[in-house]
Amino acid sequence: MRLSPFLFSLALVGCAEFPVLDAARTPGVENAPFPALLPLDSLTGGEMPRATPEMRAGIEGRVAGLRARAARLQGPVVPAATRRRMDQGVAWPY
Repeated sequence: MRLSPFLFSLALVGCAEFPVLDAARTPGVENAPFPALLPLDSLTGGEMPRATPEMRAGIEGRVAGLRARAARLQGPVVPAATRRRMDQGVAWPY
């Protein structure tokens, strides 16, 4: 008996619509044919791709940007002035 409310709520969640996913679909995707299935050997048998100097420069630029972003995230989340105010606590009106 205890399990039935859980299963009922789980069934309701399964019936939910997800408008964000529906909005992300490309128009006409309902009528598009399925992609062709290819053997794995034909996909992995080719020559390994090599990075070009242009690709390396682009990747190094992204790495530098990500490292700078990570450095900015290392600081305190709450500014010092706000932290001091929070440390004082809440004054009850009673």
